[in-house]
Amino acid sequence: MVIERFRNRDAAPIYRRFREQGRMLPDGLRYAGSWIATNFDRCFQLMECDDERLFADWMAKWNDPMDFEVVPVATSAEMQQKHFP
Repeated sequence: MVIERFRNRDAAPIYRRFREQGRMLPDGLRYAGSWIATNFDRCFQLMECDDERLFADWMAKWNDPMDFEVVPVATSAEMQQKHFP
């Protein structure tokens, strides 16, 4: 899960860049979905990859209008199977 914090709650530069250049994802990093806080404070993006280094490549293209936090997540079923078989 990627938590993006929009600087000054200003999503306009982000949406403008997205319209002009797309997500700019490196090969191997997959976008699954996103949710925006209704106050434009944050965006929560569900991403998938096998190599977490790909996040750094992607975030370098977007780090001027926002800050990032990457939180590794798994489904409840996956965690239950892994830790409580």
